[in-house]
Amino acid sequence: MSRFASYLLSVGLMFGSVIRVEAAGLDQQRDLVNSGVVGMISGGVSGTYIRVAADLADALDRGYDIRVLPIVGKGSVRNIEDLLLLRGIDIAIVQSDVLDFYRRAEVLPGIEEKLRFITKLYDEEIHLLARDEIRSVDDLAGRKVNFGTAGSGTFMTAGIVFDELGIEVEVTAHPEPEALERLRRGELAALVFVGGQPLRLVAEVGPDEGLRLLPIPRQAVEGAYVRADLTHESYPALVAPGEQVPTLAVAAIMAAYNWPTQHPRYTKVQGFVDAFFDAFEKLKQPPYHPKWREVDLAAEVPGWERMAPARALLASQ
Repeated sequence: MSRFASYLLSVGLMFGSVIRVEAAGLDQQRDLVNSGVVGMISGGVSGTYIRVAADLADALDRGYDIRVLPIVGKGSVRNIEDLLLLRGIDIAIVQSDVLDFYRRAEVLPGIEEKLRFITKLYDEEIHLLARDEIRSVDDLAGRKVNFGTAGSGTFMTAGIVFDELGIEVEVTAHPEPEALERLRRGELAALVFVGGQPLRLVAEVGPDEGLRLLPIPRQAVEGAYVRADLTHESYPALVAPGEQVPTLAVAAIMAAYNWPTQHPRYTKVQGFVDAFFDAFEKLKQPPYHPKWREVDLAAEVPGWERMAPARALLASQ
């Protein structure tokens, strides 16, 4: 046996994988590998959701006991559909206003009883990135503005915000990375991106690209969202030192399907909740995303009911 093969075997023995395949057989090993997997639908590669899911996959890893499997999602609206209907999805990261969206659409009657939330994560800021000649949101009237992909949380929120502002724009629905390139070429006047700052896509915009972050008139929309500011620390190329760009924010949450307590999937999610609460202080430290330091495990989310294991852990603290 080669030295490399010996090393691989020792690693396999360390984690129990090689020896169990030989002794128990492939079927038993398949059951073992799947037993602790929690599927988490998140967001696109340029957003914050996928980074949060990746952080959880790292911090909560317990080998075969718990393994968080991050999955790239298509936004809050689709994530809820996937949580309810797609096999293998146990938890979804979504915007808190998506439940109200589903209630209004009346496509899934009684949806409130099918879903629970584990925790509020953080507030997601609305980023309105525009070409430099656009000086205010009023200048966007009749212009092309990208709302993100159809079915995404950004698309949903952008529609609500512009409707509340009373500004009619020509809506496009390109993925954010493509929309940014179109914005640079002058094919769009602006794009909307909802996500926790700093967003990598926005942070990579240079100071000489002729783009700016537009303030959002908060007084016209704040009934649905909370006030927030985009900062120089998050976007040094777009926000001057000591200044802020006024905007709005919506809460991001971790949602779970409301399985019966005796169901195996309930037990699996309960194990995830226990591990998450245990690892929470670790998640607030580098190298994990700075948004973890904004998380308040006890924060309530209007319109949502908390999952029982999370409620019990909070009561015991």
